[in-house]
Amino acid sequence: MVGLAGIGSAYGVSMGGNASIGALKKKDDAFGNFLVLSALPGTQGLYGFMGYFILQGILTPEITWLQAGAVFGAGLALGFVGLMSAIRQGQVCANGIAAIGSGHDVFGNTLILAVFPELYAIIAFAATFLISTSI
Repeated sequence: MVGLAGIGSAYGVSMGGNASIGALKKKDDAFGNFLVLSALPGTQGLYGFMGYFILQGILTPEITWLQAGAVFGAGLALGFVGLMSAIRQGQVCANGIAAIGSGHDVFGNTLILAVFPELYAIIAFAATFLISTSI
């Protein structure tokens, strides 16, 4: 979960960063907006990291096969959802950055639209929490 969500966040923030570099050539006074939109896909990596802390108490030498399967399943689910949602959120943010660089006032709209992929990462994190409390 940490690795996959972290990889997705790295891709997502890289997309935003690359779009920001290009957009800064046209509109250098919007760096603050570009920074926020570029950083937004990084949250999925944090959800993967927090998921590990939620499940670490279960990872003991006395763990059963059922518990291990639940931890593995929760980790895969959170990892893959974090991977895909961060990449897709990075694409939304990169398009918003490009539009702002072209002179369009779409920062708020881009933030709203970028929340939708984030929602699924939050749901996967909540599911990981629920799995950890039921083990």
